[in-house]
Formats: sequence, structure tokens, C-alpha cells
Amino acid sequence: MIESHLPLAETAQGKLRGVVQDDILIWRGIPYAAPPTGELRWRAPQPVMPWSDIRDANTFSCASWQDIEYCKELGGGDPGAFSEDCLYLNVWSPGVRQQRLPVMVWLHGGGFTIGAGSLPPYDGVALAKRDVVVVTVNYRLGHLGFFAHPALDDEAGEKINNFALLDQIAALRWVQKNIAVFGGDPENVTLFGESAGARSVLSLLASPLGKGLFHKAIIQSGYTLPDTPRETALENGVALAEHFGLHQATTEQLRAIPPEAFWPLTAPLKIAPTPVSGDAVLPEPMLDVFLAARHHPVPIMIGSNSDEASVMAVFGVDLAGQIAKIRREQRLGLGIIKLLYPGVKGDEELGRQVCRDMAFTALGYVVMQAQQRVGEPCWRYWFDYVAESEHETYPNGAWHGNEVPYVFDTLMLAEPSRNYVNGNDRAFAAQVADYWVNFARHASRTCDTLDGPVRWPACVQGRDRLLRMGLHKHAGFRVENRFMRARLALFKRVMAHHVSLD
Repeated sequence: MIESHLPLAETAQGKLRGVVQDDILIWRGIPYAAPPTGELRWRAPQPVMPWSDIRDANTFSCASWQDIEYCKELGGGDPGAFSEDCLYLNVWSPGVRQQRLPVMVWLHGGGFTIGAGSLPPYDGVALAKRDVVVVTVNYRLGHLGFFAHPALDDEAGEKINNFALLDQIAALRWVQKNIAVFGGDPENVTLFGESAGARSVLSLLASPLGKGLFHKAIIQSGYTLPDTPRETALENGVALAEHFGLHQATTEQLRAIPPEAFWPLTAPLKIAPTPVSGDAVLPEPMLDVFLAARHHPVPIMIGSNSDEASVMAVFGVDLAGQIAKIRREQRLGLGIIKLLYPGVKGDEELGRQVCRDMAFTALGYVVMQAQQRVGEPCWRYWFDYVAESEHETYPNGAWHGNEVPYVFDTLMLAEPSRNYVNGNDRAFAAQVADYWVNFARHASRTCDTLDGPVRWPACVQGRDRLLRMGLHKHAGFRVENRFMRARLALFKRVMAHHVSLD
């Protein structure tokens, strides 16, 4: 028997029946593109075939193929079953709506190799209760999402290697066409993401194909690793084919490789945690575009966490070794580095802070200056809150990704936070989530201050301002001027120098 109170939404592709939770209407597992399987592997996403019956949208879809244990440990939880048929999204919408609401579209992180829009930290109920429509997106991961090979070049009308970015673009086009049915305003779409999701947001701000599909952007812990040049991606694709015994591989042979064969690959056959530059999706490297301020001009929020170096150990980065390398190669000048980090003792701690700022913090400074050149506001933040019972676990501050359940106000759903947070931690999370929703609702050229526990001014007209979220691991917010200015200006010059050499 069909329950008559379950919410129906009539999209351009057909009718969807969702579910209700805490007065929030939820539709899970909505297809936004055709399954990228068989002949559609390593092709741009194709339109969904319409359906005539009512389609149940009450369960999450499969995630793209990945390492399930790695995702459980570092990606935010259990992504569930895997399939190449993974191009689905999820929608949360308030049950009572007086007008079209701001839309927040989330791109998950995970180094472009793990994650899913269905993971517990990304549950949209708490944000939707603040009168926004939330969308989370699955996209192709690993070699299924980023791949180049001469055989594919020969069959394509244009060079495409960033299939995951094209998936995200297809999801945004779906939002433009359909979100009004769910109560959302297609003219007020905020694209936000963390880590690889943040890198995706940056890439779509730099891509000619991203123009006009979203109106604001939030970049959480984006990183400065250079994009993979297309020439390198082609070489890697040939090496991967040869690993599977395919010399002079054809497209048919490549597409016959089982999807589960890709994710266990190790370096050097793994993909880098960056998109490919030089194809039709990303003609120029993302950093080049921002250093030249040629990105799409929209209001931006950008920030990072106080212990982003926590993720570097996962990728085998020797923090103390990086300082030894600077000392050995005389890059930057160790004397300058020590002047910029007074009182920091030991190569391990110095390496932790230098690597954090070069790879993460400096990006906010680069984007801020690019925004000032195009006349758009930029809200910067520094997240340094650690749950009250966990100060010994996180002695150096907030780890990479720790801010996500605060942004979504999902501390009681996410692991491991649900096991140790208290009322003060939850109250702080509610305030962070309020800032994000206020940005989605109000940020514009004519509204450059966000309301909250403290008024958060944007960086405009040459003003370098930043909101500290968490003060010495305790709840609180404070606006600071010229935050780490000397360090970040130096690292930006280093980035620009490397761009000029390429």
C-alpha cells in the first residue's frame, strides 16, 4: 500500500517519491545522468532516460568504486555498495516553504578516490531546517573519473580527461532544470565542498564549462598541489594499460577492464589527488587561472583548518624531512622561514606549520586577492575548534576534514564525533552552520557582512580580514586583520614563480 503523505516531485525526467524525516522532505538516489558503463565509460555524462511510472527515491545509490576500509577510516563513513552506475544525487528540502529557497550543492572530498554524497556527515536535515535546499552529489572516482589514453583521444571529437568534473557539471545542470520542483531557487545556488570537493569547486570556477551554473562558492580546505598536465596523464594511462597487459590498447580493451580492478592500484599507477589540466574541461591549470584572476566572478568563502598537515602523513609526507630538504636545497631560505615562524622549535613542528601553510592556508590568500581584482567579496576563515573532550587527541588543532560535521551540524551522526561531543560542541556547530547558510542566503556584492555571533566582514577594497572559528581550541569567533600576511605573501610569490617557469 502506497502512503499518500510521501512527497512527490515531478522532474523533467519523471516523478519521484521521497520520504519525510523531522518535517524535512528527502529524495535519495535521483539519477542525474545515464549510467557511465560499457561504451559510456570515459565519456561525457549522457542524459537520463525518462520514466513513466513513479520512481521511489527512498534509498541512497551505489557509490563509485573505491577502497571501503579507507573510506570508513578517513572518508566519513561507510559508502555502501559500489558500482560504475553511480551518477546520482540526493535532495533535502523543508516541508513548509513560503518562497523559493537558497540551494546548497555539496561536493564531497576524499582525494578523488573515496567518498560519496550519502555519508553520515553530509546528512542535509539540519541545514534544510534552516530553510535551504541541500543537494549532495556522487561522481566518478579514481581512474573512472580522471583518465587519459591515446586511444580515447583518437575517438573523441574534443579532448576530455576530467570525467568527474563533467559529472559535477551535469549535476549542476540538473539542479538548474529541476530544483524549483523541490522548492529551491535556481538563481541562488551555492556550490560548496571540502578537500577534493573544494578542489572541484575551484576547478569549476576556472572551467569555461562551469560558467553560470552556480552563483556563490565555498571552498573548505582546498589545496595548492599542481594539476596533472595532460601529457603526464597520457603517459600514466599508457603505463596503466600496460600494467594490465594491454600494449597498443584499443578503446574496447580499455573499457573491458573490470571497474573493481582500478582502486587497488598503488603508486605510481594511482591517480594524483588533482584534476587534469589541458583538456576541454580545464584548459588551463586552476592555480594559473586564479593567479591571473580569470575565474568566474562570484562571491566566495574560503578557509582551512589549523592542523591540515594531519592529512599529509596519510600521503607519506615527512614533515621534518621537508625542512631538511629546504635546508639542503636552500629553497626559500631557511632563515626567512624561521623569521616567519618565530618561537617554533624543531623540524617536525616547523615542517607541520610550513607544509600546512604552503599547501592549504596560502590558497585563501591567493583567492582573496583574485576576488579583489574582479570586484567580488571574499569571506576567509580559519577553523581551530576541537571538541572539549578531545584536546589531547588533537594537540595541534583541527585536523583536515574536522570542520565538516560542524558545517552540516551533524556531530551526532558522524564518526567518531558522535561518541564524544557535548552540548557546548553542538552549540558551536550550530553557529558554524548558521554562518554557512547566511552566506548562501545573503552573500553578494551589495551584502559584504554576514551575521552571526560576531559580524563577519568580507575582504573587499584591499581589506585583508579573516574570521577565526575557535580560539585556542575553545568556542568563540574573532575577526583578525592581515592574518599570517607575511608568510602567505611569500608562499604566493613562490607559487607564482613556479607558474611562470612552467
